[in-house]
Amino acid sequence: MTADVWLPIPPEEIEGLPEGPGYRYWNGGEDFPADPADCAFYVVPYMKPSPLCVRPMPEMSHLQVVQTLSAGIDHVQPGLRHLRPGVRLCNARGVHEASTGELTLALILASLRGIPDFVRAQDRGEWLAGFRPALADKNVLIVGYGSIGAAIEDRLVPFEVARVARVARSERTTARGPVQPLTELASLLPEADIVILSTPLTETTRGLAGADFLSRMKDGALLVNVARGPVVDTKALLAEVETGRITAALDVTDPEPLPREHRLWRAPGVLISPHVGGPTSAFLPRAKRLLVDQLNRYVNREPLRNVILTTGASTG
Repeated sequence: MTADVWLPIPPEEIEGLPEGPGYRYWNGGEDFPADPADCAFYVVPYMKPSPLCVRPMPEMSHLQVVQTLSAGIDHVQPGLRHLRPGVRLCNARGVHEASTGELTLALILASLRGIPDFVRAQDRGEWLAGFRPALADKNVLIVGYGSIGAAIEDRLVPFEVARVARVARSERTTARGPVQPLTELASLLPEADIVILSTPLTETTRGLAGADFLSRMKDGALLVNVARGPVVDTKALLAEVETGRITAALDVTDPEPLPREHRLWRAPGVLISPHVGGPTSAFLPRAKRLLVDQLNRYVNREPLRNVILTTGASTG
């Protein structure tokens, strides 16, 4: 196999890559490392804007695989229409569960225990004592129960939560309990003290947390978004948090990056982190392991992992 593989990590830094392909390093620079027409396996640059990620795709006439290093694939979907039928799109399931699970718990604990208020008080030299809610004994609803949702629940359990309800696109049973379909959201939202969004961004989930969704959340509930910004209707969220009825912890926003003068920055009870669920020290070793496994499978003509769709078959 002599076709090129484009990598956003220098190939000499990845141990275990199979022999055969020509490895080309490209992490979004202005100049392509080789002719895109010779690329058979394209690993998309991580945490780069969508237009940059899809830029070489119209010229990748012999492409066979697109591999993201993110759990979401929405940033490469605009480029799929340029590809020939039969190209497999794979995501990075298994790479971000640890980091995103950690951040989700950090956002929940920081919001409930008032850590942002303590930091501001420290800047003022003020001793800000008081009574704060705990995570223990809370009812938690996870909307989007894939591998990241499951990793979040794994990290919630030691905190003695009262109950975890799980929602995904389709109903199923897991080792931890039942997963209910999206159609059950209306009945589950009023019972949840904490609602965690960890769902992919699709046409079904875009604007999912809109006015009706948010109005069904109980008074004092916390909304946590570690999914994608457009899963939440920002205008509807502002209408709720500015009254103080609910609070929010957001790793992603719509728009993103959030403009300097946006009202969300100053909304009461809102904690914002700048889309940092994935980029931690845990990312690189897991990303490298995924790439080595996938490329060995590719070279040996074995089934690839994490195939989300195949062009032609799924995208028309």
